Amino acid sequence: MELKPLLKKLGSIVRAVLTFLFALAVLALMIWAYVVGYPLVTSSYRIISFGFYGLLLSLHVFVQSVFAFIEHRRMKARTEPCSFTKTIGFTISAYQEDPIYLRECLNSIRALQYPPELLRIIMVVDGNTEEDRYMMEMFREVFADQDPGCYVWDNNYHTWDPTQVQQDEEMAIGTGSGDDADYIMVEDPQRSEVEHLIQTRRSVCIMQKWGGKREVMYTAFKALGSSVDYIQVCDSDTKLDPLATVELCKVLESNPKYGAVGGDVMILNLKDSYISFMSSLRYWMAFNIERSCQSFFNCVSCISGPLGLYRNDLLQQFLESWYNQKFLGTHCTFGDDRHLTNRMLSMGYATKYTARSKCYTETPAQFLRWLNQQTRWTKSYFREWLYNSMWWHKHHLWMTYESIVAGIFPFFVTATIIQVFWMGSLWDILWVLCCIQLIGLVKAAYACILRRDVVMVFMSLYSALYMTSLLPAKYFAILTMNKSSWGTSGRRKMVGNYIPLLPLSVWAAILFAGLIFSIYQETQVSWLTEAKIMEVDFLVFGCVAYLIYWLIMMLLYFVWFRKACRTRAKIYALSV
Repeated sequence: MELKPLLKKLGSIVRAVLTFLFALAVLALMIWAYVVGYPLVTSSYRIISFGFYGLLLSLHVFVQSVFAFIEHRRMKARTEPCSFTKTIGFTISAYQEDPIYLRECLNSIRALQYPPELLRIIMVVDGNTEEDRYMMEMFREVFADQDPGCYVWDNNYHTWDPTQVQQDEEMAIGTGSGDDADYIMVEDPQRSEVEHLIQTRRSVCIMQKWGGKREVMYTAFKALGSSVDYIQVCDSDTKLDPLATVELCKVLESNPKYGAVGGDVMILNLKDSYISFMSSLRYWMAFNIERSCQSFFNCVSCISGPLGLYRNDLLQQFLESWYNQKFLGTHCTFGDDRHLTNRMLSMGYATKYTARSKCYTETPAQFLRWLNQQTRWTKSYFREWLYNSMWWHKHHLWMTYESIVAGIFPFFVTATIIQVFWMGSLWDILWVLCCIQLIGLVKAAYACILRRDVVMVFMSLYSALYMTSLLPAKYFAILTMNKSSWGTSGRRKMVGNYIPLLPLSVWAAILFAGLIFSIYQETQVSWLTEAKIMEVDFLVFGCVAYLIYWLIMMLLYFVWFRKACRTRAKIYALSV
């Protein structure tokens, strides 16, 4: 064996070992800080205290915000022009889409400021029945001047059964099992027609047999083959900024080690409900702080489905393994975008984020549909966390560190809440609730400064959704991780899956029982001691402050915000 490959392999092994030890060190430090609860600052009788674990979390938020700010400055300073030489396969995944959203999506794609001759648009509809045909007709209407190719495929890439076709033909012609029956058509004849259309037409819409979003994405990727340089992904409820594709291209062209890049995804229907409004704030935090920080270290954990661009030569190398992903023996049909990103990271290529590329997308406005969506995303997060851990050594240590911190955080929060509600005093319960809101206010204040929009102050209200809904939903997601579906129903259907409400009910019962038990325990102790008298003062003051906070925030929401949003904007202007 040559010396250079041997040294490279040895270096990779050493790096993997050191990364593993670093991960153990971070995990051990976080567990020690949480379990020991070493106080750094405390009041008399330890009624109020700030511990080492709180310091670590505060430092994490601060460091994350600093690197996110630096990355934003880098984005704004980038001046390299787009070469306009790369061919792009623009793929749209559609499933029972709202006609209004779909039309806005298609019209925004037509308005993209990228040379039409370099853009190949492919929309694949997950379903080939009459009730799905309206999407194909709309595509044909919007792209009528481009002579679009439209095709209804009876199957998809993975449902073709040649033996079944042979049996159907025998029954049709009544020949039984004669000599001609020995011939079996191995390949679906419609497949070649689909591939020919996609590789020769600029605009193509394919309706295929239902198989889930991953099947839809696979069809577009597979049929494109090596015919384009880049592949852009987009959902059918997404409205793109005219410069969205150009800005993504600039990033990939700037460095050959960049394998994929995602853009800033905002909410199209933020004024529909409280849920959609809070989602819009959470999206901003997730993209412009969390993923912006990850982009600084070239390791964005998920290129979102509404707006992402991949190097096609790399994507084709792991296309089959991406589609055939299994977890605990079950074929995976959700978490498509996160696993696509992980596959790119596994090859050692960087993944980036740019806020200069923008789009709007629809988010669930009803609580139950939102909860189903979050449950599905949580399933893929924990599953992909395990896969991602195998490639930590190929990237910056930040990816390892952040994965550990983010991965264990929900379990620490759960343990804290249960412990306080069952073993703490009434003041302990109130102090934890106040700390949660205080942390939310600090993060919201920073977001207001970075975004230059006071509306981000409402982000502090998101903690209520997290504690009451998302936290218990995470455990339900872990327990049902092998159950595969799209997770959210088509926009034209009502949500009928009420099962995710079960963990919320169990969580509420646990906390309510703990609160009753704590109240009972408090009645068994003397309230005349000096410590208890001081605790009462803190309890009264804390209750007043906590109630005032919520009254002010809800008043601002229902009066100021609702009044400002009374008239819905019909045009969404984007500035890049």
